[in-house]
Parts: sequence; structure tokens; C-alpha cells
Amino acid sequence: MTINSNEIISVSEANQNFSKATRIAEKNGQAVIFKNNKPKYILINIDSNPPIEMTDDEKIDFVSARILKKYKPAFLELAK
Repeated sequence: MTINSNEIISVSEANQNFSKATRIAEKNGQAVIFKNNKPKYILINIDSNPPIEMTDDEKIDFVSARILKKYKPAFLELAK
């Protein structure tokens, strides 16, 4: 992921001045919010960025991971 330095805002600054984070996202298409000097969150302008595109295999992996996490106790019980 390439990050433009104009898109960066700290989590504390975003918390104190969320309108600044939205202005950055409006101007650049996204604002990258750093926590502990590392990129942690992305605030996107959905008007300028299309929804995240995934292949069918990626969609299946994503949904299956969510199902396994949600129903892990039931799967563990069935495995006995």
C-alpha cells in the first residue's frame, strides 16, 4: 500500500478534529489514520472510491472465516 503523506492524520488528531479527517478524505479520496506511528485505519470517500472489489474466492474465504469465528463453539462441539 502506497500512502501519500497528504492523506495521513494521527488517531488522536482525528479524534479531536474529525472534520479535518473528512476534509483530507474529501480532497484525496481517503485519509489514513495512524496509531502508534503505523497505519491503522482508512477513512474513504465513497463518492470517489468504488466499493472494495474481491474475487469470488476472496469472498468465499471472507464469509467462511466469519462463519467459523461466529460458530466456533458449535463446530468444536460437533468435532467431539
